[in-house]
Amino acid sequence: MLMKEVKSVRIADRFEIGGNKGKFTLLAGPCAIETEEMSIRVAGKIKEICDRLGINYVFKSSFDKANRSSIHGFRGVGIDEGLRILKKVKDTYDIPVITDVHEPWQCERVAEVVDMIQIPAFLCRQTDLLMAAAETGLPVNVKKGQFLAPWDMKNVVNKMQEAGSENFMLCERGVTFGYNNFVVDMRSFMEMREFGYPVIFDATHSVQIPGGQGTCTGGNREYVFPLMRAALAVGVDGIFAEVHEDPDCAPCDGPNMLKLEDLEEILKVALEIDGIVKR
Repeated sequence: MLMKEVKSVRIADRFEIGGNKGKFTLLAGPCAIETEEMSIRVAGKIKEICDRLGINYVFKSSFDKANRSSIHGFRGVGIDEGLRILKKVKDTYDIPVITDVHEPWQCERVAEVVDMIQIPAFLCRQTDLLMAAAETGLPVNVKKGQFLAPWDMKNVVNKMQEAGSENFMLCERGVTFGYNNFVVDMRSFMEMREFGYPVIFDATHSVQIPGGQGTCTGGNREYVFPLMRAALAVGVDGIFAEVHEDPDCAPCDGPNMLKLEDLEEILKVALEIDGIVKR
């Protein structure tokens, strides 16, 4: 078997991520929630694409981006408005939704609306945050810190298990290499799958250039698709990608977000590679 067998994580009683079954799952949406109208439009268009291609889809967007380069950077609409908009997206299209949390108290609030919780990479070692997310009973996507080796995620796995959760995934988003640069070691997918849990590839944050534009993060969007192809060829259970109608005008993470107009053609090729590996 090319891909080590991993556990299945059930998403909102709709589908499973992992278990070496079927196609990869797509977690996608704008980096931050900007407006209700834009969130509804983008979610609807991505859902149409995924429905055509037969891909399971989870809408992702953040109510707060707490780790901005500058204190003046755009952070989002806040937890109250953010959860209202996420619920509107969820109810409008009958799709699962996922968002980030940054503090333990947010987990219980967020769990009232979302179907998955995401732990940002910078916070993956925060024990109280991991415990609070696990205790909601929801699936949790834990991003590997930019400062960690893949085998160091064993401690994260242990924390989630100690909190009583088997319902989580590990997410690769690159590792710091020198100043203002990330690289993706394709071996890390194999290393993290050894823990027995689904592995997600964050294709867009992996091409960030942190602080690369002085007071905000830069990025190399042209590398997203090549890295996605490579990760799928190694074998992953899901793809995380931030997608925007007009990323060049987005208030945050624009340089590394995919253009919505390009998404369908990217996913078609991704499915071909995923199919070859999973067969």
